[in-house]
Amino acid sequence: MDEKAPTIDHDRLFKELITTFFVAFVEAFLPEVALYLDADSLDFLDKEVFTDVTEGRKYESDIVVRARFRGEDVFFLILIENQSKASSDFPRRMFTYFARFHEKFGIPVYPVAIFSYDEPQREETDHYEINFPDRDVLKFQFRAIQLNRLDWRDYLKVPNPAATALMIKMQVSPEDRLRVRVECLRLIVTLKLDPARTRLLAGFIGTYLRLNTAEFERFRTEVESSNTSPESKKEMITLTNEWIEAGIAQGIEQGIEQGIEQGTQRTVFRLLARKFGVAADTLRPKIEALSLLPCEALADKIFELDSVAAVLQWLALNEPEQTDAGVPPPS
Repeated sequence: MDEKAPTIDHDRLFKELITTFFVAFVEAFLPEVALYLDADSLDFLDKEVFTDVTEGRKYESDIVVRARFRGEDVFFLILIENQSKASSDFPRRMFTYFARFHEKFGIPVYPVAIFSYDEPQREETDHYEINFPDRDVLKFQFRAIQLNRLDWRDYLKVPNPAATALMIKMQVSPEDRLRVRVECLRLIVTLKLDPARTRLLAGFIGTYLRLNTAEFERFRTEVESSNTSPESKKEMITLTNEWIEAGIAQGIEQGIEQGIEQGTQRTVFRLLARKFGVAADTLRPKIEALSLLPCEALADKIFELDSVAAVLQWLALNEPEQTDAGVPPPS
C-alpha cells in the first residue's frame, strides 16, 4: 500500500461524519447538551457565509444546527467548528463566528470547537477575553473538544459511531495503531449500521489511520484470528478487503497525479534553464513546491517573463494563500 498520505479535506470529512451521526456525537462528547436537546427537532442550516472585512476573507461555517430545547418551544443554535491545525488566533475568531450567528438569528448559540490535529498536544484555550485595568469587558467561553488529549481506551465499550470514528484522532501511540484499527473495525461491525453509514465510518477511519504494508498484513491476520462470531468475522473480513482495494486504487490514482505534476515541474524548469541559464538554479526549490495548476500557468507565462526576478515576482503573486482551517481565501 502507498504509505504517503494524500491531501485531506479535513473540514469536509469531519462535517460529513458529524452531520451524519450528530445525535451520537452530542451523546458522546456533549452529554450535558444531550439532556436538553430535542433530537427530533434538528435543522441543519445551509452554508452560512460571512465576510471578515478586517482580513478581506470569507468565512464559511462548518456545522450549524438549529434545535429546540426538550419540552419547550424555544430554539437555539449549535455551532461546531473543526480546527485541523493549531492557531493562536482561533479563540478570537471563534468569538467572531459566535457573535455573527447570534446577531443574525437572535437566539442562543452553543459554540463548540473540535481540535482534531495531532500536534501540539498542549491544552488549548477554551475562552476569549477582553480586559482593562479597571474592568473585564468580555469573557467568552466555548466548548473545546481536544481529541489529541483524550484516551481512546475510554471509548472502547461505547457503542457510538461518532466516538468509534474519532477514536483514531485521540492519543494513539505508535505501538497501539494496529490495535486501535482492529477495535474500530470490531465496533463498526457491532453497530449494525446500514451499508452507506458503515462505508462512511470505514472511509473516515481508513483516511486518518493509514497502515503501511507490514502493519496491514498484521492487521489482516488479527482480523482473521479474532475471537468473534462467524457472522461478525465475515463482516470484518469484508470491510478489510474493501480497505485494501480502496488503498490500492487511491495509491494508483495518487501515483498518476504525482507523475503528471512532477513531469510538468521538470518541463517548466528546463524552459527556465534554457532561458536564464545557471541563474535558473535559484528557482528550483520553488518550482518543485508548485502544484499542478500553478505550474501549468507558469509554463504558459514563461516567455513573457524577462528575468529571474520577474519569475520570482510572479511566483510570489500566484502562490496559494495559506489560511486557517475554516477560513478560505476570498473567492
